[in-house]
Formats: sequence, structure tokens, C-alpha cells
Amino acid sequence: MAAITRRNPLAGLANKLTILRIVLVPVFMFSLLAYAQPAGAYLAAAIFTVAALTDTADGYVARFQRQITVFGKLADPLADKLLVSAALISLVQLDKLPAWIAVSIIAREFAVTGLRLVAAGERVVISASPMGRIKTVSQIVAIIAVIVDLPVRLMGYPLDLLLIYVALAVTLASGIDYFIKNGPSVLYGARS
Repeated sequence: MAAITRRNPLAGLANKLTILRIVLVPVFMFSLLAYAQPAGAYLAAAIFTVAALTDTADGYVARFQRQITVFGKLADPLADKLLVSAALISLVQLDKLPAWIAVSIIAREFAVTGLRLVAAGERVVISASPMGRIKTVSQIVAIIAVIVDLPVRLMGYPLDLLLIYVALAVTLASGIDYFIKNGPSVLYGARS
């Protein structure tokens, strides 16, 4: 009779990369908020970039090595939201970003996560959309630009400010897209 073995759900490389991203969140915040500018900003931007790259790497590794786990499905989007939310809140604290922009982006993340949780309760999986991936990239690029305070202007406006408005527009459009495509069937199914 074959023995049943239990695998450690955190053993895979993909899950370790996700955990690394979560661990880097307070390190990033400390670097950005505690170190003198601009050195702290550059260090924080580097840490944020490494953390963002683990998001791409963990998904690739999980699919390539066929190590998709329940932990990974739950922790990966949580890690993404923690990283982006920590960055936005820190930038508001430093007066580099208006609070209404941070709240709008974070609210979208909570709304889509809530939709996904309702869908999961109905045994429906809402996969990441191409627009959601574009949203993530636009947020990462904009956050890095705001952190390092790019001294570049485009059409008379600071480039970092333009990038954050683009990220905000894509973020809100992506959220609307998720609700239009998935909301009615998920929410209707939840009531029956």
C-alpha cells in the first residue's frame, strides 16, 4: 500500500517568492519613510521594484513547475494589494500623492477582491484579465516614478503626476470591466 505524503504548501519556489513580497512590504515602507530623501527614495524604489518583480516571477514559476496551490491563489493577490496599498499610503504620508487618488485605487482593489470572494463562494473563478495586468503594470510604473520624484515634464506637467493619473484611469476602468463582465452572474448566483 502506498504511503500518503503531505506536502508543505509553502515548500514551492512560487510560494516563497510570494512570502518574500509580503516580507518586503515593511522593509519598503521603512526605507521610504525613515531614511533621508532622496537616498531613502532610491532604496525604497529598488525594494519596490524587486518586490514587484517577484509578482511576475511567482506566477511564472507556479505555472511552469505546476505548483499552483491554494495558498498561492490566496496569498499572491493579497501580497500585491499589500505592496501597492503600502506604497500609496506611504506616498500620501510624504505628501507626494493626493489621498483621494490612493483611496480610489485601494477602494477598487477591495471591490474587485470582494467580487472574487463572492464568486469563490459560488465556485466561480474570476481570472485576471488582460486589463487587470495592464492595471498592475501602470500602478507599478507610476508608483516608482512618484517615489523617485522624476524631474521630467511632459506637455508642462510632471511625468510622475501624469503616470499616476494614467494608473488611476486604468485601475478604475479595470474595476468597472470586472464588474460588467462578472458582477451580474456572480451577484445573481449569490442570491439564488
